[in-house]
Amino acid sequence: MEQKPTDLELIQKVLNGETDQYALLVKRHQRFVFTLALRFSKNREDAEEIAQDCFVKAYKALGTFKQTAKFSTWLYTITYTMAMTFLRKNRLDTTSIHDESTILQLENHTSSFNANGYERQDSHAFLNIAITQLLPDDAAIITLFYKGEQSLEEIGEALHMEPNTIKVKLHRARQRLKEKLQYLLKDEVKELL
Repeated sequence: MEQKPTDLELIQKVLNGETDQYALLVKRHQRFVFTLALRFSKNREDAEEIAQDCFVKAYKALGTFKQTAKFSTWLYTITYTMAMTFLRKNRLDTTSIHDESTILQLENHTSSFNANGYERQDSHAFLNIAITQLLPDDAAIITLFYKGEQSLEEIGEALHMEPNTIKVKLHRARQRLKEKLQYLLKDEVKELL
């Protein structure tokens, strides 16, 4: 079985003129970059645009990548910056969790949760719904830590913050996430946490 090239090996190939190798880097990281962009934009089309712009920007700046850090951390830094720029530029409207249509939507989700036997799948769906209700910074930190499996140091590097600041922000984001989940699931939250 052939071993897959590392990110650094692929980067070196791209820098040496094998530009088609960049597609492998994109394929390897596209899902997570999209997920992170979605946490900020809360809109699939905008997240796709942000993710695409991130990969274009990363490609153009590949020569500046310092190979002392992980490529994923560098890429997530670009994603964070691009998403923040997008949010400032577009001034996205935020929806309160107490908005009437949101409450109706969540009540429908809750009743379907109680009606079927797929609690584990639904608990992930509820977790994702709760994450989308967080502030963009909180959602990014939760996503990078749990889904991206990034260390506090790596998240700090990506978000231009000290690891101790990330630790505090992660703790607070967990608390806010717990509150959102309690609101969404009421009694079911005890099983998730």
